[in-house]
Amino acid sequence: MSREGPPWTPEQAESRLRALELFGMRFGLDRMRRMMTALGSPQARLRSIHVVGTNGKSSTTRMIAAILERHGLRTGAYLSPHLISYAERVRIGGAEISPQELAEAIGRAATAADQVNRTLAGDDHVTQFELLTAAALWILAGREVDVAVVEAGLGGRYDATAVIGASVCALTNVGLEHTRWLGPTVRDIAAEKLAVVGDGATLAIGSDPHPDVLELAHEVARERGARVVLAPPGVPAGEELRAPGAFQQRNFALAAAGAQAHLERVGVKLRERAVREAAAATTVPGRLQVLAGEPLTVLDGAHNPDAVAALVESLPPLVGARALGLVVGVLEDKSAVEMLRQLLPLCARAWFTAPPNPRALPPATLESLAHQLGDVEVECEVRPAPAMHAARAWALEQPGRRAVLATGSIYLVGELMRVLDVRAELRPAGEAATVEAR
Repeated sequence: MSREGPPWTPEQAESRLRALELFGMRFGLDRMRRMMTALGSPQARLRSIHVVGTNGKSSTTRMIAAILERHGLRTGAYLSPHLISYAERVRIGGAEISPQELAEAIGRAATAADQVNRTLAGDDHVTQFELLTAAALWILAGREVDVAVVEAGLGGRYDATAVIGASVCALTNVGLEHTRWLGPTVRDIAAEKLAVVGDGATLAIGSDPHPDVLELAHEVARERGARVVLAPPGVPAGEELRAPGAFQQRNFALAAAGAQAHLERVGVKLRERAVREAAAATTVPGRLQVLAGEPLTVLDGAHNPDAVAALVESLPPLVGARALGLVVGVLEDKSAVEMLRQLLPLCARAWFTAPPNPRALPPATLESLAHQLGDVEVECEVRPAPAMHAARAWALEQPGRRAVLATGSIYLVGELMRVLDVRAELRPAGEAATVEAR
């Protein structure tokens, strides 16, 4: 497909993407399929691995890509959402693409989107996620990657990423989230996610799945002639995993199973040394990310009760006996009560704020919920930066004895990284990300 005019700039691309935020999300694959046709079907030129699930998708996607790269494969990855820059969503060879490369791809995908929009009835239109996904697939195909590891956005069956037709799928876990769109039970939600498993595919499943999920996975596999692989509960003893947290142990074990399934299909033998190297090197920004300096400050994008449970499980080794100040912002479609029920007993004081997203819960609503759950000292500050500065100032009153945790939304973590001038890429192993207040 040709496109008239000069390449788009990053500013033009961001303006187009921001404008689409107002229209929200719309399910269905018709728009995406039409866009792919207009772009010359880039997804058809890709070998791909599809990562679906409730939590851990971004981590698992990064880890699969890291393992495959260390087996000599030119690997691309598509992630969502981003923390600071849209360009973080597309990675090739372990590095994010440039804002300019993404902008040019957005410009091309926008031309295709405009063609599709003219054929749609009423107020139907290509969504922001569809535009980003189309641009990402265009880039990955154009860069001629050997394999693309693609993270699903929401669900699976009608998610824009479902057009890839992956030969390997990885299911991290299934929790009760987005029930309005995916169904009221774990089995309903699992059915939406497992719909991406194609005929003859390999399905790798994270350890200790819900019984309904495992039963349905085997049913789907029998219907489609697919193979099910259950990941072990964690990495082998003695293997060093750079990404902290018990939940990352489980994610990496699934990533290794998914990577092995792909390698078997392309006739490459899994090398344990390559897996160990990937484990020791892979970082996951925004997940148990520790900022350097005093006070100890941890950023984590846990945004639902299951993710908060994983955070709570992994937090003690990081904060020790320090009193904890909590900075929390949650979106309105999340289970804020259940999240607070787990977080508030850990903290001595809390600051409630609003992530930079139109679906953010008002801080006053969080305060009301907190008072229903127990007696905790709280403050409300709509803007994340002042909330974080207040929490860190409180922690500094007793150096070494207090710490700060910011969580509740990946959008909150991204905003705090931006205002604190923390890069989305982490530092070398053993170093925390530095922070500069501004």
